[in-house]
Parts: sequence; structure tokens; C-alpha cells
Amino acid sequence: MQFQPIYEDGELIMPKLELDLSANPSVGIITDLRRKQLLMEQLSRESGNYLSWAGQNEYMRLTVEELISFLTRMSGREERAAVLADYFALKEERKVRLMNLSSSKRVYVTLLRAFFAHQSTLVLEEPYFYLEEQDRRQLKRILDDLSQQKRILILTSNLEDALISCDVIYRLSGSGLHQLDIRDSEEEKQEAVKQDEANITLQKVSTKREDKVILFDPPEIDFIESVEGSILVHVGGEHYDCALTLTQLEARLLNFGFFRCHRSYIVNLQKVREIITWTKNSYSLRLNTGKEAVVPLSRSKLQELKALLKL
Repeated sequence: MQFQPIYEDGELIMPKLELDLSANPSVGIITDLRRKQLLMEQLSRESGNYLSWAGQNEYMRLTVEELISFLTRMSGREERAAVLADYFALKEERKVRLMNLSSSKRVYVTLLRAFFAHQSTLVLEEPYFYLEEQDRRQLKRILDDLSQQKRILILTSNLEDALISCDVIYRLSGSGLHQLDIRDSEEEKQEAVKQDEANITLQKVSTKREDKVILFDPPEIDFIESVEGSILVHVGGEHYDCALTLTQLEARLLNFGFFRCHRSYIVNLQKVREIITWTKNSYSLRLNTGKEAVVPLSRSKLQELKALLKL
């Protein structure tokens, strides 16, 4: 899958990209609204892609049951309306017109349409946007089932949404696609940094933005991540470059309540509000910050974190 470079007013908004979906059934791209729109426009030109835009409105005067019947006839498939309505969490809404459904129920209608699509790749924009946690779990189950038959590409601005369903996640910026390291590793399972071994003398974390050196007190920091070899310190919804490695930062910040929750992430435990369990092998941490953030939690770190928090 290739994307051509796009310029606006002489500025490179999106460089030329190549994305291989063949090795993974579910891929996520995290980016901003404008780049999402540009990606969707280019993807719409490929006949093998089925696209679903956020807030997409089609056949709004039909009831759920009528839509299922229509899609069944158009696709030539033999599917029972009652079974599909139940599977897509629309059993109680079978007689309701699509225009009268809640935002969350319309998301299920979106996946219902995708279920009947003949294309091999489903492109979904912000599929989890309108959903509460219970609905997110239900939607994840459906997407997991669909990924057994089709490739899925999720475009979102939210890391948590990508973490729920995607095997591989990229961040798209003006400099291109950068894969996020969200995998567990055998090395990570064997790592154990003891607090009594740390010898902390540093009181500030030094970062850079353009030509400025910016110093942060540890309690100000929300989390730290490694992206394509660059270390980013996140503070109040903004991120700053840091010259230290994650290992160095882990050692320096240990006595300030920071925890290596993943091979590529260090989190300030004082900012953790919730531990989210998506599956028995998929976890994340929701932070209570000025701008809500979510970071992955490795399954090999879960018990260590519970011990630290005395859970």
C-alpha cells in the first residue's frame, strides 16, 4: 500500500509512504485530523479497500432490521437478521430507524456494513470514539473476529484506541511513519530493577525543544516513551526531546515513583488513574493528567506493578 506525498502552501504535510498490511491482520495509524483525511482520500481510490468514516451516515431512514435485509440481498449472502442483530449488539434496536440510534449504536451499524463488504481491507476511522468501556470491549470482540477474515487498518488520534485492537501501531507525522514498540520481549520478563540499588542525585530532567533547554521536576512528568530511537518526555500534553536513554531515566527516576511499565515506556505512578484489562494478554494504563493519556502495560510487568501498588 503506497501513499503519494502531499504539499500544502509549499509545506510537506505527508511524505511518500509505504505500508505493508500483509504480515499483520490489524494495523493502527495514530495521526492528526488533517492527515487522517488525506489518508482516507488516497485509500478511497483503491478498489480493495472498504472505508468507514467517523460519523458516517447512510440509509438513515431504514430500521436496523431493514438494513440487514437490504445488505443480505445486495451481497447474496444468507444471514439471519435476528442472529446478526444480536451479534452486533443491536437486538433491542431491530425496529429502530438508524437516524434514531445513539452514537454508540451507530458504531455497531458501521461494523455491520463492514461485515458484508466484499473488499479484503477494512479502513476504519476512529471506531472507538463514541464508546464507553463496555461497548469498547464488545467492539473489540467483533473486530477480532473480522480480522480473521480481512485486514483491518484503524486511523485514530488516540493511542488507547489503537492499543485495543492493533497488532502493529505507527505514528504518522510530517517526517513519515514511525512504528511504536508495543511488543513484549523475553528480556523484559527477566528485568527487575530494585529500588534499593538506585542512587539518585538528579533533581531535574533536562530536555530540549528547538534551541531551548527545558528542565522539569520529576513530579511534573506524566510519562516517557521511546519512538524510533528518540526519547520523548511527556508533560501536560506536550512532549520534549531528551538525550538520555530509557534505562538511564529509569534509574534516575525510580525513587520519584516512576515505573518501567513497558520496554518502550516509563510512567509516573502518581499519575496513574486506572489499569485497563482488554484481554488476558493486553493491558494499558490510563493517566490522570491535564490531557488524558494512555500508555501500554506489558503483561510481564503487571504483577510487579500490582505488588508496588499493593493490589
